[in-house]
Amino acid sequence: MKTIGLIGGMSWESTAQYYRLLNEFTRNRLGGLHSARCVIYSLDFAEIEQLQVQGRWADAGEILAAAARSLEAAGADLVLICTNTMHKVADVVDAAVAIPLLHLADATAHAVRASGLRRVGLLGTAFTMEQDFYRDRLQAAGLEVRIPDAGGRALVHRVIYEELCLGIVREESRTAYQKVIEDLVAAGAEGIILGCTEIELLIGPGDSPVSLFPTARLHAEAAVDAALAGLRNDDPGP
Repeated sequence: MKTIGLIGGMSWESTAQYYRLLNEFTRNRLGGLHSARCVIYSLDFAEIEQLQVQGRWADAGEILAAAARSLEAAGADLVLICTNTMHKVADVVDAAVAIPLLHLADATAHAVRASGLRRVGLLGTAFTMEQDFYRDRLQAAGLEVRIPDAGGRALVHRVIYEELCLGIVREESRTAYQKVIEDLVAAGAEGIILGCTEIELLIGPGDSPVSLFPTARLHAEAAVDAALAGLRNDDPGP
């Protein structure tokens, strides 16, 4: 199995989910006591969040690029940025290493297309919903992307940073998210992309009238697929 490099800590709540998912998918594929080969570089999210707010994306990109180089030096064969928002600097990270970057939006778009859907609602941070870097990647894959109205975007963003990134899960926030999802469906969305890895801590299949696309889960599954590519099902591994 190839070694998966994770740029995490943004927030660690969702990075912990990545670690669990990678190991679950690996065990399901290989059986027995198998677990994922992975290396995690966990950043201080407070530092990254300040750079986001200040619009200092170039500085943030250099921090993530340095993390990717460290993962490559530690033996990683591929690298994941364990957050949707920081894919704004994915090109910088990709250029910093010789190993492939598995882009989260690509894994998500592949899953949506495989389901036969094209029109999707996108939930995430304000950066992910409002800026072009993520929506353009989805649209280039043939998807039609809808986002909440201004009030809905503000609500979704606030809950992410003030609650979910701190491990706080509130029933009233779940109800509020359900209303945002219902509005997107009324506007024509056939499915909903949970485009922030923390949202999966709050929203599950029972919270939406249409299919959900949980990006952390999809990203982790794609990473295990890539890490096991070429490995025979009966290969017991090292």
